[in-house]
Amino acid sequence: MKRILTVVLFSLVLGSCATTPSPQDPQFLVSRALEAMGSAGAVATLKTVTVTGTAKFWEPEQSAVPGGEMRFANEASFEMTRDFIADTTRVDWVKNFAYPAPRTFRFSEIVTPDAGYVIGVDSNGRNKQSLSMNPPAHAMSGLRLATTQRELQRASPWLLQDMRHNPGKVRASADVIVGGVSYPAVRYEAGAWTFIVAFDPKTDLPARIRTLDYDNVWGDVNYDLVLSDWRMMGSLRVPVSQRYELNGRVVIDIAITGVTSNPQIAGGRFEPPAAVRAGASRPAAGDGAHQWVLRRQFIGTYMDSESVLYDAQSSPGLRLNELAPGVLHQVGGTHNSLIVEMSDHLVVFDAPVTDAQSNWTLAALNAKYPEKPVRYLVLTHHHMDHVGGLRAYAAQGVALIVGKGAADHYRKVLMAPWRRNPDLAERNLGGTRIIEVEDVHVFNDGKRRVLAQRIDNPHSSAMLMGYVQDARIAYVTDIYSPGPPLPAKINPALASVVNAVRKAGIQPVTVAGGHGSTAPYAPLAVLAGN
Repeated sequence: MKRILTVVLFSLVLGSCATTPSPQDPQFLVSRALEAMGSAGAVATLKTVTVTGTAKFWEPEQSAVPGGEMRFANEASFEMTRDFIADTTRVDWVKNFAYPAPRTFRFSEIVTPDAGYVIGVDSNGRNKQSLSMNPPAHAMSGLRLATTQRELQRASPWLLQDMRHNPGKVRASADVIVGGVSYPAVRYEAGAWTFIVAFDPKTDLPARIRTLDYDNVWGDVNYDLVLSDWRMMGSLRVPVSQRYELNGRVVIDIAITGVTSNPQIAGGRFEPPAAVRAGASRPAAGDGAHQWVLRRQFIGTYMDSESVLYDAQSSPGLRLNELAPGVLHQVGGTHNSLIVEMSDHLVVFDAPVTDAQSNWTLAALNAKYPEKPVRYLVLTHHHMDHVGGLRAYAAQGVALIVGKGAADHYRKVLMAPWRRNPDLAERNLGGTRIIEVEDVHVFNDGKRRVLAQRIDNPHSSAMLMGYVQDARIAYVTDIYSPGPPLPAKINPALASVVNAVRKAGIQPVTVAGGHGSTAPYAPLAVLAGN
């Protein structure tokens, strides 16, 4: 495996080429960049390194308003230790989260060529192994390991050296144009991944390292590491400012505060607890999962599993639970949907995570109700984890029901290119019917009445709540996750559910959740003093 450093360090000098390529050769750009980065051969003397810094993270698809300002996720500090001989990296993190709730996670990541490990708690979505170990620890899933290794390779000082030593895998690429400035670029087939490396025409230094990713909301996206503010640290030139951009929006902002070359490393520094090794996985294929793996970590909710849909260690997979005749709760994963049978069609609430989950749901419904197509998809709100599978429904001609003010956002989403979708072949979705709900939308077939009700809440604007009148089942997402015990005191999110029930004049007996399971409504009403 190629040498990798860390997601927070790129610039350690590498020697120039033995022969000088012509300006028309992509290797010319690589050679000039190596020369600009520092003294020749410095990396040969670098056996270990410690890097310290700070980082800020934002999640664009957890915004308060559809298409609105990105949600600030967390602010972190880190210390990275790298052993070049063993090709092993450890990053010790302290992450102070602002969203979805204030909390602090202190944990360490250990990455080797063949496995990865987490020591401590790094997520609210802990998997079975993490929950069973004391103190907490778990082996990275193959999906997370592959994503982490890709990001380490992107940020590695060995990337350009590998490009120099593998000229057959380096080819010319179109200039990368940002802000009206053209950056000459090359394309490098780096094993499982392809990097587009763009160079600053003024300094010859690497300016941008791009991958072409898939985002479950915006489809085909550019994910860039942007390197700037290069400073000499000893014999090495280091970009102390390192930003990650998603389609031009900064989602990570890193400041390098220190680099120590060849520190002594304490014995056992890269050794995970013996018990955690049992769950170790090899890197897994799945280019379409990279953005999900990365960005769920931004907000500290990533479920580290071989499936992005559920914890493969503890769940047998997705399933349909019947809550009442013709009312199904799709559960078994981290995110749920509600399905309601009407006289000649079906209504689905939420399309979570990816089109893979939607494909499963649509196939299961087709098997159970072969004469009743899904006609409407109610999207309770716009957050990426609850709408990531909307294209599978739109591709079958399903109409979208959304809250007031959200339609333009979804039209832009559906018009974005999505050729890299791993679960669905691209087609034109521009004709998808979208219905906005100002107050309440009623589905009524003469026998069953179903509501999609606007709900004022602190989590997201344009949010909808579902209600099946004859079964007296309400469906809510995020603001209440039925199953776990209620808190001792009402909070604004739970209060918004009770207020919406009162405003709508409905009388739920059961609440089904977009997360969790089901619970009786009465205890929530009692908690709110109703």
